[in-house]
Amino acid sequence: MSQSPMSRADDVGSALHVLTITPFFPSDQNEVSGCFVAEPIEQLKQVGVHSSVIAAVPIYHPRKQPSAAAAAEWVRYPQVPGNLGLSSAGNLLYARLLRRVQKLHREKPIDVIHAHAALPCGHAAALLSRRLNIPFVVTVHGLDVFNTCFMAGIPAGWRRTVSVGVYRAAQTVICISGKVQEILKSGTPAETRSTIVYNGVNPLRFSPAPMEVGPSDPEILMVGNLLRSKGHELVLRAIKRLQPSFPQLRCRIIGEGPDGTRFEALARALGIGPRVQFAGRQSRARVAEAMRRCSVFVLPSSNEGLGCVYLEAMSCGKPVIGCRGQGIDEVIDHGENGWLIPVDSLEQLVQGLSALLASPELCTRIGTAARQTILEKLTLSHQSQHLARIYRQAIA
Repeated sequence: MSQSPMSRADDVGSALHVLTITPFFPSDQNEVSGCFVAEPIEQLKQVGVHSSVIAAVPIYHPRKQPSAAAAAEWVRYPQVPGNLGLSSAGNLLYARLLRRVQKLHREKPIDVIHAHAALPCGHAAALLSRRLNIPFVVTVHGLDVFNTCFMAGIPAGWRRTVSVGVYRAAQTVICISGKVQEILKSGTPAETRSTIVYNGVNPLRFSPAPMEVGPSDPEILMVGNLLRSKGHELVLRAIKRLQPSFPQLRCRIIGEGPDGTRFEALARALGIGPRVQFAGRQSRARVAEAMRRCSVFVLPSSNEGLGCVYLEAMSCGKPVIGCRGQGIDEVIDHGENGWLIPVDSLEQLVQGLSALLASPELCTRIGTAARQTILEKLTLSHQSQHLARIYRQAIA
């Protein structure tokens, strides 16, 4: 006979079955997308939590094939294209999932549903939770907590209303930083339950270089989608300013996105084209290697809930430059285990890069402290233990 939810919650050693519903997940086409969801799921097995994963994609997106390294069932669902249809997409995803989730629940009872993002997966999870009497939690991964930062007006109001409903219904809203939680609390009723679980890093994959050799020339590394909000333009202009003092300075930019062509044109216009490499999307292994090789990691993003790449670079023992007022400033102690600048401050970015590039000793000291910060509280093991506690509390 199966245990009741109460007895399963009390038995901290019992295995749990979690259904994860997510729009972000690695596939054969893109092993990087959604790694921040897939990697904790694999680690959760170590603490008695086993997951079934449904990765959801609108029917107007290309089909995706499961990755051998990150198992998931890819489900395509109908949606009005673009952001206009996002407020109703959860209903359509729910209708698409109901029978297959009922079948899964009969074969292997689901203890908790974990949705990633309120729309559409959180909305679908809320409807499944109500229908099947299974508690659900939802993770908010960015600062656009209420899905209102695009296509304003009435559609934004619809998205906000549905998002708030999802958060109110969830057993717990998991926020990836205090900054995200602060935004959540400012727009939801007081009874909405929330907690903070920082993303974790695999400290074996993202580890310091065996020998402190580094590149022959000083190298700045950026990793992230090629979007204006990530701060690429600021970095390119800083490199132009730094050229006289650091004539051999190089910059490697990993990522892809709609503003890539614009950034490449800017690099040429600034006369720094030969010193800047746009490397495109890279595998996790290549990203880790680039982090080990760089002198300084920088991502002066103005819209970052936390930013896994900062943590990964810190785990590689590198000094990281981020912006104040973003989630990462909860992790970085300026000048101790990283470097913080105001958003859009070219002067302070130039000053910070100058100080770090001119002093290998400072880079080593900050990088060593950064690595220690990760090992003490921000590994995948820490994250999985926090998530397991949340799941067990959800069924108590």
